[in-house]
Amino acid sequence: MRTYLDCLPCMMNQALRAGRLATNDESKIKKLLDEVGDSIKNISLHDTPVESGAIVYNRIKEITNNEDPYKQTKATSINEALELYPLLENYIKESDDPLLTGIRIAIAGNVVDFGMSKDFDLERDLKYILNQNFAILDYEIFKEQLNKASNILYIGDNAGESVFDTILIKQLGVPVTYVVRGIPIINDVTYQDANDSGIDEIAEIISSGTTAPGTILKLCTKEFVDIFNNADMIISKGQGNYEGLSNVSRQVFFLLKAKCHVIAMHINVSEDDIVLLAS
Repeated sequence: MRTYLDCLPCMMNQALRAGRLATNDESKIKKLLDEVGDSIKNISLHDTPVESGAIVYNRIKEITNNEDPYKQTKATSINEALELYPLLENYIKESDDPLLTGIRIAIAGNVVDFGMSKDFDLERDLKYILNQNFAILDYEIFKEQLNKASNILYIGDNAGESVFDTILIKQLGVPVTYVVRGIPIINDVTYQDANDSGIDEIAEIISSGTTAPGTILKLCTKEFVDIFNNADMIISKGQGNYEGLSNVSRQVFFLLKAKCHVIAMHINVSEDDIVLLAS
């Protein structure tokens, strides 16, 4: 997926939001906005939005001297999601199709995105998505591939969302390798976040090595790319990973909520739609 013009003001908004979390020094935030704005003129519309995002968040770290401005926000979102865990398990127990319910729950966790917005309510959005119609539901293809798979590569997205991922992982029935970011970026899941969410108890955790807010194979380690190419089945969570992987040559199952009109347009759905898309 390429960068669209509409992505550029979004990058400025993200820079402002992250800058305010990283520091109270308005002069640093102003410098950040100046430099991000200046760098936008050199961003290629042929690059993916997450490649451009890597540039933005690198400047945030350099200017504010804060390696992880979303650290406390991530911890809070994980704790809030863990408080809902008994409710999530109960949804599975009462479901006629636990696998599909697990997919819905995993997508519901995708609303936890402080890079896009703070305007969400976990419990409210969970209940809504559990009853929302899918705009795209490649469920039969998903089940067919799952039945043939002896291993799954599950690419995580946001930290709080990883708690919801545990519910789906438990329904898959085969060994799962869970992928995290190599360094803190926005509120994306890292090793520590995944451990705090309980992923370490049910899956192997590895880093893709990328410094971008999404999975871009050319920015990942050779070890990860080898695992990616040889996995029996790949599940990709969220918009950032979709942006980076939508054009890869192998099948990927994308689970996400279309939280911006650019992503919605690219997938050919409406904003706020949920999808299980087989590439």
